Amino acid sequence: MKLSPHLIFNGQCEAAFKFYEQCFGGKIECLMTYASRPGEFPVPADWGDKILHASVAVAGQSLLGADVLPESYQKPQGFHVTVSSPAEVAEAERIFAALAENGTVQMPLQETFWAIRFGMVVDRFGIPWMVNCGRPV
Repeated sequence: MKLSPHLIFNGQCEAAFKFYEQCFGGKIECLMTYASRPGEFPVPADWGDKILHASVAVAGQSLLGADVLPESYQKPQGFHVTVSSPAEVAEAERIFAALAENGTVQMPLQETFWAIRFGMVVDRFGIPWMVNCGRPV
């Protein structure tokens, strides 16, 4: 079994996934637009370039997402996507700084009793993240 977060955006999915690809050193596997969809699925005419399905591979895992119509969009709440155990403190700091740029830091990246570094941030696209660089066992 594999769990994959599926993030919802209000028209910014493509920009977000290009950012996540760069931030996490991943590879975009899919950016399917509404214009490329098969069959009938009504969307506003100006939504052809919005993303129906996105996927970025990061370290053997998938992060998924899509744009939803404005009337269906709800601000993300009740969860954080966690980036666990980057290879070293400097990598955790780099990732956190990238996510925090034009975002909102909820808890600065800092040492805690369970981690060398831990912090919480909502990125510029409205997605909540936790970065956790654990202590060696």
